[in-house]
Amino acid sequence: MPHFTKRHWMVLLAGAVGILAVVAAIKWKSAIDRGGQMPVEPFRIAGNLYYVGSNDITAFLLTGSEGHVLIGDGRKASASMIIESIARLGFNIADVKVLLNSEPHFDHAGALAELQKASGAEVWISEPDADVVAAGGAGDHSLGPWMLFSYTPFFRYPPPRIDHRFKDGATIRLGSLEVTAHITAGHTPGSTSWSFPVRDGDRELLAVSLCYLGSPLGVSRVGPDPSLKARTDYERSFRTLRSLPADIFLASHAREFGRWRKLQERANAKNPANPFIDRPGYLRSISQAETRIHEWLADQQRSP
Repeated sequence: MPHFTKRHWMVLLAGAVGILAVVAAIKWKSAIDRGGQMPVEPFRIAGNLYYVGSNDITAFLLTGSEGHVLIGDGRKASASMIIESIARLGFNIADVKVLLNSEPHFDHAGALAELQKASGAEVWISEPDADVVAAGGAGDHSLGPWMLFSYTPFFRYPPPRIDHRFKDGATIRLGSLEVTAHITAGHTPGSTSWSFPVRDGDRELLAVSLCYLGSPLGVSRVGPDPSLKARTDYERSFRTLRSLPADIFLASHAREFGRWRKLQERANAKNPANPFIDRPGYLRSISQAETRIHEWLADQQRSP
């Protein structure tokens, strides 16, 4: 049996600690990449509309005979979850022809490049946010004083190829599928909500997916009314969203439209789509966001 000196034991201990540190770093990096997002069971919402997102950041698959549209938000690590969910439903990522999302921040645009690589789909981004997405998150003025952080690895993501830059009200068509863009600015200049018809049996329902309606990070507290542009953007966005005759309520965050609760309610519903037909919840979500924004604007005014 070899004789181990104190120095030998110290070397072995240091090696073991080093290995554990590497393992911990890998797990930490993986957790950061996921950002708390975990895979969940994909399911049909109604008709040709399916949920293929994670536990919180959403992705919706709208299927058609000439290809599919994916409204898919998520971090880079979410791409594999979305692709797996699509496959579990019996569809192929290669049949996705259009990729849409809601905003240019890393937790909502980070998966686009990987999804585009897997599908070959065309990416559509709003004109105000397209340059940030094309730069992989760099130079994001919506971060205001924290814009420099957009050049760091934490905020960066692989940039997709942007095939189309759209204006407010643009309608994207793929065969019989039609998806309309509503630039509902506030959180970012080009934050986009989406509306599209879904046929469920003999019913034609309008689905609306809300972008994140939280406060922006980058309003500078200078001048007599530093939040005037944000106030104007949000007021217009809230008016636009209330004007949409939404039946099916969706959002870029699953908790916002009650994914888990409504999924449980499907078991006892006369029609599995019924829990997701929720115009009262849609309007309530907009009103709650409006209240939060008014409080934030008031705080901006009070701050020196």
